[in-house]
Amino acid sequence: MPSATPPAHEAPSPALARLAHACGVSTEYQSWNGQPRVCSAAAIRAALAAMDLDASDDAACERSLLELEDYVWQRMVPPVTVLTRGEGREIPVHIKHGEGVAVTLRTESGRAVQLEQLDRVVAPRGEGARAIGRATFQLPGDLPLGWHRIEAVTTGRRGRGYVVVTPERVTVPAQVRVKRPWGFATQLYSLRSSRSWGLGDFADLAELCSLAKLRAGADFVLVNPLHAGEPVAPLEASPYLPTSRRFLSPIYIRVEDIPEVAYVPSQQRAVIEWAAEAPRRANTTDDLLDRDAVWSAKSEALEQIYLTPRSEGRQAQFEAFCVREGQTLEHFATWCALREEYQGQPWPFEYINPTSAAVAAWRDAHSERVLFYAWLQWIADDQLSRAQASAKAAGMSIGVMTDLAVGVHPEGADAWAWGRVMATGISVGAPPDMYNQLGQDWSQPPWQPRALEAAAYLPFREVVRAALRHAGALRIDHVLGLFRQWWVPQGHGPSDGVYVQFDHSALVGILALEAERAGAIIIGEDLGTVEHWVTDFLNSRGILGTSIMWFEKEGENLPKVPEHYRADALASVTTHDLPPSAAYVAGEHVELREELGLLTRDVDEVRAEAAAELDAMVRLLRSRGLLREDHIDEDIVLGMHALLMETPALLAAVALTDAVGERKTQNQPGTYMEYPNWRVPLCDGNGVPVLLDDLFEHPRMQRLLAAMTGPRG
Repeated sequence: MPSATPPAHEAPSPALARLAHACGVSTEYQSWNGQPRVCSAAAIRAALAAMDLDASDDAACERSLLELEDYVWQRMVPPVTVLTRGEGREIPVHIKHGEGVAVTLRTESGRAVQLEQLDRVVAPRGEGARAIGRATFQLPGDLPLGWHRIEAVTTGRRGRGYVVVTPERVTVPAQVRVKRPWGFATQLYSLRSSRSWGLGDFADLAELCSLAKLRAGADFVLVNPLHAGEPVAPLEASPYLPTSRRFLSPIYIRVEDIPEVAYVPSQQRAVIEWAAEAPRRANTTDDLLDRDAVWSAKSEALEQIYLTPRSEGRQAQFEAFCVREGQTLEHFATWCALREEYQGQPWPFEYINPTSAAVAAWRDAHSERVLFYAWLQWIADDQLSRAQASAKAAGMSIGVMTDLAVGVHPEGADAWAWGRVMATGISVGAPPDMYNQLGQDWSQPPWQPRALEAAAYLPFREVVRAALRHAGALRIDHVLGLFRQWWVPQGHGPSDGVYVQFDHSALVGILALEAERAGAIIIGEDLGTVEHWVTDFLNSRGILGTSIMWFEKEGENLPKVPEHYRADALASVTTHDLPPSAAYVAGEHVELREELGLLTRDVDEVRAEAAAELDAMVRLLRSRGLLREDHIDEDIVLGMHALLMETPALLAAVALTDAVGERKTQNQPGTYMEYPNWRVPLCDGNGVPVLLDDLFEHPRMQRLLAAMTGPRG
């Protein structure tokens, strides 16, 4: 998004700093070049206001500090307690001073455990009849994994919370540890086949998984986030700015693979075939991808299929899906129908709350549209499930590796459904770094940490479970967001923000629990400014890291030799936020950033740095016998991928853009409308579209696979 002009940079007062520290809001931080930076008082106040805390002046800060202390004592039991298996924990229970209380823990299996009260003397808070006492109870250390419920009962009062027991580490399957597999990475929408409707879809994903394993020996396919977007045009191009992370984008549905297509009346069937013609013609062009046109054609066809009667068995499956997803699906489908009804216009005030009587009445009056959007999710869920089944049937040890976006659109379905669990007036982003020197504003509201904890982290659990449902592995974009997030207040530029801390132990623990139950591997994208202890903590919980070859340096800024790469990581040469390697080798990444006005230093200086970086890589490849003297640019790319295979990284990913010689980047950070982010179809180095049908016959793909031949490491 375009940068805003930040307010005057006033340093925080001592009172504001005390409140900020109590809430995990930074007052200073270390920038990417090691220099200390003081956060502005305005940014700090805005972050605290988003947490429903008054920090307007020093007196307000002192009052808010007292309210924070009272808040803990006003809760009978904590809304959630997260611990690791085998860990005992003391838990406080707040009651009227002098009263007795009984506390019971009920496990997921239904077993009741009476908790033991400990002999702990804690002074009450308050005086007289309003005094609140604290009783301390012991959680046993032998609780099984899972989401257990705790209940405290005293005279006329009852309090409930969750006790979440998480594994010490996410288990990586033994066969993955031994084989250390590799796979492909792609932006699914950009990879089209002759049967696609202008964008890659779930059927293309299934086909890619099968071909990748059987033709190339790959064991996974990493795709972009498949989260739900807008139900009507205009559709947001970025898969990292969805309306919901709990549901899928129906634009990825392969229309012809829906069983009811076979029973569509012939006249309507002709309409469907006609609707597919225009988007299919676009498959063989290098024109920018047009999601609005694709969805217009596809949604028209899906409407016809939805009206076709389902068999008793299929109808029962649809109903079972709706029951399984429950109110979460009901809210999402209602939001979609409302968005369609109002076509981007402001909604009536009474529809702001999804649980209001007004929304319920509107849903009843428009039940058929709500049901249509629920049906789309059922179809999408089924087709993604089949893609993973196809990957496993072909012999992939992992299969589909999904990607979890950092957040959601501020006016999307999740923001509507969760309300105050999301911070208002704030956007998540990143401070300036070497590659994005103006900072980044991702236009996404963050979790409100106090509200998320009060909700027992259940919204976070919903997001993780949805991402893992049909995946063998999950990549967490910007995993640092589970520890801290860079909050950019509205009206401030990306450089004028604050870091806000989260209970990383709880969030990572819940992530580990859900991954363990799904049998999935977790990869955290830990690039950028990440402290060593964060990487160490993730590694201790079995969360793999991310290594990008262009970023891996040692010594005097030299490329790291493969033996020095992290073992517990997903390694690759490039990523979707960098130009493909062919463009990087040619220095086009510097020219593009200069053209877009993204450089803050002299362009000749940046060009010289890029040339020196490339020269160092060439020397490393030659020293290891991976590059001949009379090489061309393609040889450097091949050599880098051969070098990738020599690293000890548990997983290695090859970008499809590198496999065919693509030169256009999918996303240029720091831009919005200035560059066609997320709209570039997969082409080769000459700008010729490469379809899935021909992918593994492409000469460049075959040369790359030949260069990578041999055991890993």
